[in-house]
Amino acid sequence: MAGGAAEWDAAAYHRLAKPQEEWARQVLERLPLSGAETVLDAGCGSGGVTRLLLEKLPEGRVVGVDGSEAMIEAARENLQPYADRVDLRVADLLKLQVEEPVDAVFSNATFHWVPDHDLLFKRLRAAMKEGAPLVAQCGGIGNVAEFAAAIEAASHLPEFAPTFEGWPTPYNFAGPKETEARLAAAGFAEARCWLEEKLVQPEEPRAFGAAAGLAPHLERLPDDQRETFIDAVMDRLEQPISYRYVRLNIDARAS
Repeated sequence: MAGGAAEWDAAAYHRLAKPQEEWARQVLERLPLSGAETVLDAGCGSGGVTRLLLEKLPEGRVVGVDGSEAMIEAARENLQPYADRVDLRVADLLKLQVEEPVDAVFSNATFHWVPDHDLLFKRLRAAMKEGAPLVAQCGGIGNVAEFAAAIEAASHLPEFAPTFEGWPTPYNFAGPKETEARLAAAGFAEARCWLEEKLVQPEEPRAFGAAAGLAPHLERLPDDQRETFIDAVMDRLEQPISYRYVRLNIDARAS
C-alpha cells in the first residue's frame, strides 16, 4: 500500500498480501466503532482491508486514500458492492485534505512508505474531529532487515548502481518512543506505540517480495532490468526465503 507516488502492481499485491490483511484484522479489533462513522483509510491499497473496514460500518462510510493510481483503480473494482459507501481518492498523505473532518483514521502497512512522519501526523490530525481515534500498524525499526540489506546490496551492483546513485531509501521505519513524541507534537493525546514481530514464509517468496516491497525500486528501473533486479535481491537472501517483519502499532486520539 502506497502513501506516496510510487506505482504498484495492484493485482499482484491484492493476490499475495494475505499476511498484511490478516494483521489488519487484528488492528481493526482495536478501532472503536459504533458502525455509523466516517473513517479515513489512510493507504487503502487495492481495497482488501477497506472491505473489512466497511463490514464494520453498516451505516457508515469510508474515505479511502492511496498514492497509487493502480491501487485505487483496483480498489474501485474490488469494492463495487460498497460503491455507495466508499469514496476512493488518489492522493499523497502529506498533502491530505478532506471536506469534512472524519470520525476515525485507520491505516495498515502504509506509514513506513511516507518519508516525513512529523508532517504525516499533522495532516492526519487536521483531517480528524476532536477526540477521533487513530489506529494504525506499519513497518517499525528493524522491519525486514535482511530483505532491506539484500535490496541495498543489489542496488550497488554495477548494472543497477547508476539508477540508484543518490536516491534515498524509500522506507521510513520508526521506533515507538519517537513516534509517540511526533504524535504528541501533532496534536494527539493518549498516544501509545509498540513493536510486534511477525515471521512470513510465503508460498511464492519471489513474487511476494516483489509485490510487497520492491515497487519503488522497480519503478525506477527500465523494463528489461526489473526481473534481473528481483533475482539479484532474492539471490542475496538466506534460503529458504522468509521475511522477518517488525510492525509498529499506533493507538492515539486527536486532542
